[in-house]
Amino acid sequence: MFYLKMLPYQVREAIDCNMPVILPLGVIEYHAEHLPLGVDSLVCQEAVERVEKRHPDKVVVLPPFYYGSASLAVAKPERHGTVQVDSKNLIPVAEDIFRSLLRVGFRNIFAFIAHQTEEFSQGMPTDLAFRFAARRVIFEWLEKEGGEGWWGTEQYSAYYSGANNPFAWIRIYPARHREATRQRFPGDHAGQLETSEAMVICPEHVQMERLDDSLWYARPGKEATRELGEAALEAAADDIETLIFKGVK
Repeated sequence: MFYLKMLPYQVREAIDCNMPVILPLGVIEYHAEHLPLGVDSLVCQEAVERVEKRHPDKVVVLPPFYYGSASLAVAKPERHGTVQVDSKNLIPVAEDIFRSLLRVGFRNIFAFIAHQTEEFSQGMPTDLAFRFAARRVIFEWLEKEGGEGWWGTEQYSAYYSGANNPFAWIRIYPARHREATRQRFPGDHAGQLETSEAMVICPEHVQMERLDDSLWYARPGKEATRELGEAALEAAADDIETLIFKGVK
């Protein structure tokens, strides 16, 4: 189900059955001369929407958040198109999003991202902003509801067993998070993988004749195929599906 199209009774039903709620995260960033600016956003959104198609009544998909921290590491924004939002400005926005979702009643929230995931264990600006916001909001909520010392109460005696972990209310992961998937489809920027994925998602906006061979990161894009893109998108959808429904990382 897509949140923007849901009726209030459907929201209540989703809350009552602790339905997974997914927020696709993305950026707007220069992807060489042959790809559109929204590749990272589109890849994540496509993978999430494939999961929704498999389970239309068992998952809630929020509107994508496109205005992440793209960074200016690839190219200057002038005449290239990147929209850069500093991560410190993302934190209060992310806090408001998560705070609102908790107030609505959701307790099974996931955010997925397909941008700068190569250092996810340490974190990159966009995912770090949302991860930090999630922790801040959950702590704030717990202290508001349970007061100081909430963790030391009998209610949370099963905390370490995972049976009562409020920090599982909001979780952020790469769209492709299983190690086997990441090894099979190593990340790139406007290279073979992302070009292949764009060929599947928006073929009308991939212009291979514009591929600039002088850009080292785009050069492997010449080897892109729709078959690779389809396999990579399906693998991302499988990773997301397995995590949100089976808890397998």
